[in-house]
Amino acid sequence: MTAYDPDLRSIQQARELATAARAAQREFLSFSQQQVDRVCQAMADAVYADAARLGQLAHDETGYGVAAHKRLKVEFASRTVWESIKDQPTVGVIRRDDERRILEIGWPMGVVVGLTPSTNPNSTAVFKVLIAVKARNGIVIAPHPSAVECTFEAVRVMIAAGERAGMPRGLVSCLTEVRLEGTQELMRHHATSVILATGGTPMVRAAHSTGKPAFGVGPGNVPAYVDRSADIPAAARSIVNSKAFDCSVICATEQAVVADRPIAAQLRAAMAAEGAYWVPEADKAKLAAVLFTPTLGMDASAVGRTPQVLAAKAGIDVPDHARILVADLHAVGREEPLSGEKLTTVLGFYEADGWHAGCDRALELLRYGGDGHSLVIHATDDDVILAFGLEKPAFRIIVNGWGTLGAIGATTGVMPSMTLGPGGVGGAVVGDNITTRHLLNVKRVAWPLREPPAVAYELAPGVRAQGRAGRPLAPAARPGPDDPQLDRIVAAVMARLGQQT
Repeated sequence: MTAYDPDLRSIQQARELATAARAAQREFLSFSQQQVDRVCQAMADAVYADAARLGQLAHDETGYGVAAHKRLKVEFASRTVWESIKDQPTVGVIRRDDERRILEIGWPMGVVVGLTPSTNPNSTAVFKVLIAVKARNGIVIAPHPSAVECTFEAVRVMIAAGERAGMPRGLVSCLTEVRLEGTQELMRHHATSVILATGGTPMVRAAHSTGKPAFGVGPGNVPAYVDRSADIPAAARSIVNSKAFDCSVICATEQAVVADRPIAAQLRAAMAAEGAYWVPEADKAKLAAVLFTPTLGMDASAVGRTPQVLAAKAGIDVPDHARILVADLHAVGREEPLSGEKLTTVLGFYEADGWHAGCDRALELLRYGGDGHSLVIHATDDDVILAFGLEKPAFRIIVNGWGTLGAIGATTGVMPSMTLGPGGVGGAVVGDNITTRHLLNVKRVAWPLREPPAVAYELAPGVRAQGRAGRPLAPAARPGPDDPQLDRIVAAVMARLGQQT
């Protein structure tokens, strides 16, 4: 490549990768379901086998989290995600509805732009490649500038495996010349069709502003309400383990505990036994100062750090056995910085007198930077669980489990995903865990079920219908849902589509 300035090199690479992906995707349109699945299976297997190395690379390059936990996330993004989508039909006739006389035909969106974060870099890239290619899309990954090497390496492993399995060259790629100008060019390029954005609020807003369809995420200021009916030791274990997992860089991690007052002291003791260390009141401001910038954005140098690293930065003392830091809080908002989202090992702790007050506090936390994302509740009282499920503006409500692994679908039955939509209340088009179906268009071939109303046959004054003046046209004969003729028609269409795909 000519020795342009870095921003020009990034723009040129974005154009080349987008154009190549579109050409490859058009070739990929001729692949059968079996061929598509063989490519995806090969990519998922290759990444899963290399997960330990890729997890270590992500930790080494970003400095965030725990290498062993990043390995688990790469394994999740490859095997668990693939297992969740591998049996979904995406090619040709994907569904037949005899009663409504409709055939549904899968059709790709085109070329996906996959924006990935620094917090979960290569695991997010792996996930996005699999869900895109499963739907016969091309995809170009745009890594975070601080995680280029580890992200590219994961994509490189997938490309090598996919091409060995027959994937067209250029269908999957990754920017290595990463500059804002290049990422913007990629999002706006005529060859790209849809943007899948996972990362900070400014990046997601940029994706939504391009004029292209975009799936984005929102911040996850996740409250965890612990009711008096909860199994307190189990709740404490879940909360501390979830918050400590990969040093809290997954957006669905608990950000504040709201404890029902009668069990608050018991919960504190149980959390302390699991490795939670309560920060003295005098040290709260010092801790907040290293976590947040003056405008209350998260300081990148504090993201994904252990309690000991954070303590050294803040000039405070914490014991070596501390797995997370906890601060007692009494308000929500700018006057209490630690009440916001903290993608690191710091947790807020509130007390509330009864579940009604706990609901109110949880709502405050969601509205302060977490609307639509996730919520955790620890309780055995069905009425309390139902109230939280019905009333809270969160699209993932985890009951008696980890927020971190529960919301992404690693330990629950929700769709496995590394991109969690916060819905309209959170500024996104969907509240789903994003997966293949969001990157798959569906064409519908439909036959009539009923005749139009008689008034539709009326003619203008003076106009005669040949042989039928003044009378409705006779209803056309058509087979019913169980008529053999419909079966023959549908079978013929399916066979034709089968030959084409």
